[in-house]
Amino acid sequence: MAGISGHWAFAFGVLGNIISFIVFLSPIPTFYKIYKKKSTEGYQSIPYVVALFSSMLWIYYAFLKTNTTLLITINSFGVFIEIIYVGFYLFYAPKKARVQTVKMLMLSVVGGFGAIILVTEFLFKGAVRGQVVGWICLIFSLCVFVAPLGIVRQVIKTKSVEYMPLLLSVFLTLSAVMWFFYGLLLKDINIAAPNVLGFIFGILQIVLYVIYSKKEKAILKEQKLPEIQKPAVIVSDDNTNVNKKLPELTQEQIIDIVRLAGLLANTDKVQVATCPHGHANCGVKATANVEDMPKLQTVEAS
Repeated sequence: MAGISGHWAFAFGVLGNIISFIVFLSPIPTFYKIYKKKSTEGYQSIPYVVALFSSMLWIYYAFLKTNTTLLITINSFGVFIEIIYVGFYLFYAPKKARVQTVKMLMLSVVGGFGAIILVTEFLFKGAVRGQVVGWICLIFSLCVFVAPLGIVRQVIKTKSVEYMPLLLSVFLTLSAVMWFFYGLLLKDINIAAPNVLGFIFGILQIVLYVIYSKKEKAILKEQKLPEIQKPAVIVSDDNTNVNKKLPELTQEQIIDIVRLAGLLANTDKVQVATCPHGHANCGVKATANVEDMPKLQTVEAS
């Protein structure tokens, strides 16, 4: 019976390695965006620093236990890829984010990991040392799963899933399932327990992504069309090729313009009459008198 459970544990361990390998590679699209934009924008370095620290702890724990080769293989790759991610983040991050990331690295990787090794090596011996390190690994594994909650908070606050990669959430959930059964079959609570929380948080992120991605699409559909402007009278000047907008006229001004146009048209017509009395001053007479023209009101263009 123990042999069967060992085979199943190995199978889940191999699947856990494969899925965890994909999990470690899932942030590549995120870093590709950072590379294209030459900026880290709203992305945070906390998940990558915590994942680096956790991988280092699991390697240390695996060396203190037996039959944990699969833990060593995947976490060795994890240390390698997380170092690349953190270095890439530091290169494109603004000054403030870069300083915060360096502080986290010094406190966790250098100070924290170094202190754990020194304390456990000098204060604990044999199986007790493995148990202590195992509980420390359990705590920091929980931190790995809790770290994305900062992104979850940002999604809820901004109502946008732009900075929460869906692939990472899906593969973290699958990885948690595989490592849970691996730890359960090996009867190692330090491996099995944190993956229960990992599964719960993974499902939470997937649900949030589905909810807020639908809301984003609904907002885009409900965008208002631009208001239709009222038509305006435009006069085109052929000499200057400039369009001019006529000022608004009152009704009295329009009547005066019409009367003026009629008078100007009549001034071009003359009457020729025969003087019945033969007077010399009888001749051509214009039909319109300039004094009879209506006075126009001055119109100021606005």
